[in-house]
Amino acid sequence: MQASKITRTDLIVALSRATDLATGQPLGFALKAAAIADGLTRHAGLSAPQCEQVFQQGMLRYIGCNSESHAMAALLGDEIAFRRDFALIDAGKPQEVIPLVLKQLRLSQEKQLPFTALLSVLQGFIASRSKSARILGGHCEVAQRLGQRLGLPDEACAGLGQLYARWDGKGIPAGLRGEAIALPVRIVTLAQDAQALREAFGIESALERIKQRAGKAYDPALVAVLVDHPDLLQDGALKIPSDEAALDGDELGEALLAMADFIDIKTPHTMGHSRRLAALVADAAKLYGLPKASITLLHQAALLHDIGQAGVPAKVMMKPSAFDTSEQEAMRLHTYYSGRVLAESAALKRLAQLASEHHERLDGSGYHNGTRAAALTAEARLLAAAEAYQNRIEPRPHRAALPATAAAAVLQKDVREGKLDADAVKAVLAAAGQVSARPNRKTMELTPRELETLRCLCRGISMKEVARALNISPKTVDNHIQSIHAKTGMRTRGGLILHALEQGWVGLPET
Repeated sequence: MQASKITRTDLIVALSRATDLATGQPLGFALKAAAIADGLTRHAGLSAPQCEQVFQQGMLRYIGCNSESHAMAALLGDEIAFRRDFALIDAGKPQEVIPLVLKQLRLSQEKQLPFTALLSVLQGFIASRSKSARILGGHCEVAQRLGQRLGLPDEACAGLGQLYARWDGKGIPAGLRGEAIALPVRIVTLAQDAQALREAFGIESALERIKQRAGKAYDPALVAVLVDHPDLLQDGALKIPSDEAALDGDELGEALLAMADFIDIKTPHTMGHSRRLAALVADAAKLYGLPKASITLLHQAALLHDIGQAGVPAKVMMKPSAFDTSEQEAMRLHTYYSGRVLAESAALKRLAQLASEHHERLDGSGYHNGTRAAALTAEARLLAAAEAYQNRIEPRPHRAALPATAAAAVLQKDVREGKLDADAVKAVLAAAGQVSARPNRKTMELTPRELETLRCLCRGISMKEVARALNISPKTVDNHIQSIHAKTGMRTRGGLILHALEQGWVGLPET
């Protein structure tokens, strides 16, 4: 049922498009920047393996950004808008960083009374200075881990840990400077900033800004190449490599799980959602009697169905009350984005179509296309029913999780109203009744109280709130956290959350 076999490059390009959305850039931004990077590599005389690393680094530079999106949203409001504006400034200059942070803080507090808003802005500014290094460090650790799971070579994964490094050593990791920064990283940093500046200000103005940052943000030798060859900034996109062997079996499965985790770690309440949905819909498809190829397609589409949420601000997803009209529209766009992210590759077009249909309804009341029954395949009907059930048994910021029986009643009501397919709902409910979640044996690495502490962290709550929830002192919580870091080898909260998701330590019944 798929047009062709899926390669690692297909998945890497899809992820690059998701991170385009997450960073507020137009779809295809990373590919256009890759064309600039490719020109720089030719002039710099890089080897073939280094050229491959430049491509991988450029496509996946921001795959760790979702790990702290909810924290950024709590602090700055619309994290996507902030990332878009941040790409245009020199992060080494406080006179450029401070006004941007204050502007974003003001926007995030615009609905408050003036004095309350001012106080919130001041508190937020103080917090932003202390939290930024932790947030960016989490991005790097999660990016490296996801890169490993996608099967990237060690050198490329190491580069993903340097994505905020600067030539002058003022980036992250602190003190990493000059030629100690991997050459592919230096090239991608310059190329992507050049693309953002070119789109915002035009080629001539972009080059002026780049020259001012030579020896500071960028490798001066690479800047000289770009200045001598301004034609590299002409609008264009890199031709995607097509001669790679297809992924298969466990390798493909792990890469798709990594993509599912990339999007699900965006907020505490979505962690593990795609994994659980994929398991549910695959079981339902077997009961429904679909052939093996369709079951595989459904499982893969369920893992990737929400990848378009990269383009939805976390502040919308985390809103603790009902959406207003604009917020509802922002959420409804995620199915459209999922299709657009995946459809760039011919091998993913069938997945793209199915993934984008998970909120469609038989009567045309769904979104984003309002597709009606005649155009919805059995796979699409099953995915819609499974997602409707799975979504309702999980908590969301504006509501508690429904008990399984109540969720089943909602689906049966949707059948009576002509929204969901009766046979698909029967299969989903039967599959839900047969699946029992069991604690992963690997949780034995942690003590029960450490596991409780980690689950609290995964819900995005502070150390003091964890202490209150578990009725222990903040010092004890800190001791547990340090022990968890030591046992798992993860250095940041973002890394811990991803590790917990990978091991099945979140979303399980309490033991």
